[in-house]
Amino acid sequence: MLYPMKYVVENLNITAKTLRFYEEQGLLQGVSRDEIGRRVYNEQLVDWISFIRCLRETGMPLSKIKEYKELYEQGNSTFLYRAEMLKQHKLEVQKKIDESIKNLEKINYKIAMYELQKEEVTKNPNHNFKCHRMESKIVK
Repeated sequence: MLYPMKYVVENLNITAKTLRFYEEQGLLQGVSRDEIGRRVYNEQLVDWISFIRCLRETGMPLSKIKEYKELYEQGNSTFLYRAEMLKQHKLEVQKKIDESIKNLEKINYKIAMYELQKEEVTKNPNHNFKCHRMESKIVK
């Protein structure tokens, strides 16, 4: 089955400009055209675009994605290296997730401090708001 660019744009949350850029960069090869010259994508390309988006959204640079694609095209002789590339990327993604969770915990703590002191601050605008070793006097 062939999918028009509009389908790919809407369903993969990607812009037409980005699709054209990926094609120019050699990341998308074999993009066909319909009878009036519009780009159409087969299922394999749609899956590949989806994977590119996954890698980009998790921080993999285009240069690494190009390297992965080139290795894939070399066949099974690069199988283990490609698997290792993805494992390393997974570790980097997990590290970012862990950092984000720590930061989210700090934000949740601050919100909890605001909630605990909200009533007092509302009643008394001169109340010293204390939160995580920071003190700031609320001034009207």
